[in-house]
Amino acid sequence: MSPTPAPPGPIVVVGASAAGLAAAEGLRLNGFDGPLTLVGGERHPPYDRPPLSKLLLQDSWQPDRLELRSPAALRALELDLRLGRWASGLDTGRRELLLDTGERLRYRALVIATGSAPRLIPGARAAIGTHTLRTVDDALALRETLRGGARRLVIVGSGFIGNEVAAAAAESGVEVTLLGRPGLPLADVLGDEIGSLLAESHRDHGVRLHTGAPARRVLTENGRTSGVELQDGSTLPADAVLIAVGAVPAVGWLAGSGIPTGDGVHCDATLRAGPDVWAAGDVAGWTHPRTGLRTRIGHRTNAAEQGLAVARNILAPPGAAEPFDPVPYVWSDLYDLRVQIHGRTRDAEQIRVVEGGTGDRKLVALCRANGRVSGVIGINLPRPTRNHRALVVRRTPWDEALAGSAGPAARATTP
Repeated sequence: MSPTPAPPGPIVVVGASAAGLAAAEGLRLNGFDGPLTLVGGERHPPYDRPPLSKLLLQDSWQPDRLELRSPAALRALELDLRLGRWASGLDTGRRELLLDTGERLRYRALVIATGSAPRLIPGARAAIGTHTLRTVDDALALRETLRGGARRLVIVGSGFIGNEVAAAAAESGVEVTLLGRPGLPLADVLGDEIGSLLAESHRDHGVRLHTGAPARRVLTENGRTSGVELQDGSTLPADAVLIAVGAVPAVGWLAGSGIPTGDGVHCDATLRAGPDVWAAGDVAGWTHPRTGLRTRIGHRTNAAEQGLAVARNILAPPGAAEPFDPVPYVWSDLYDLRVQIHGRTRDAEQIRVVEGGTGDRKLVALCRANGRVSGVIGINLPRPTRNHRALVVRRTPWDEALAGSAGPAARATTP
């Protein structure tokens, strides 16, 4: 590959997780050999986040296994790596990134990859035994609490992180209550039939599913977590509490910069947010080229893909930047269930099992939106699930997909 002419001046990437690292690597891969700075708020080198709620929490992994690249691989990128520094402001007129240390970094192009921060419930208190889970330090703190004798864990929130921690903690012998919205776990993503399979797995491992009143506040006694008070006045006793009610994009530092924000950094279809400013990962909300809708995806695979796409577009000739048009992918291990999702399944109009079934704990299901296949869900069938991904890529008409993949044997399940 012949080197791409570098834009004059340095490129700065703010955010040193999967998206930021992918952007830095993509710039080097595509021929940029100029000054390249990677800024990270944590003091840890870039690491992988999905194992935090699974392997690290269960002691199967230690923190060093989370590293996305070896020290030698990072050195080979010839980065000005600045860890333990948080972005505090952006001056787009002067093309300067402001850091909490008072430093000002000049840039020719800037990549915003600052990710997201845990959302808290109203009335949540900081107390010994109350946790969120976003960073490796968060995961180690929760692991230490559970190791230290906490036997009753209440998880507020039943999204992917809440379900994964519930499974990991239950398998470690902790008494777990999963406090979520009415209905089955992840039913808005998996549908009722597959949600029932997940609920059954939780109950088989002793997890209590509580879908009544939502949480009001965390209760404490002598500075230690003692339980969760619900909106109806009842309480759930606990030695430890995990707040897992989602995350908010880390955009507060962009106030006054002129970069449009809301639910993330507002980008066009090419992930450009402003003059020579781009965004990638959890923080990026871009106009999806197929739907025309503003889209933001908070999953690991998307972060890496967006980082690489931003790198290519920064270095593209004028007018040649390409729209970012992915098929989203997410996976999760919950007990003996490997859950894989390609495309969009949340709030699908219909979900239909086309291969296997919940009785076998192996299945493939298609999701319908606007008369076409919008997503594929797989449980313990990785290859068939991958094969059905092509239906999402082609936006195959629903009736055509059913006729071709399963015919009359397919059955519908409630979203």
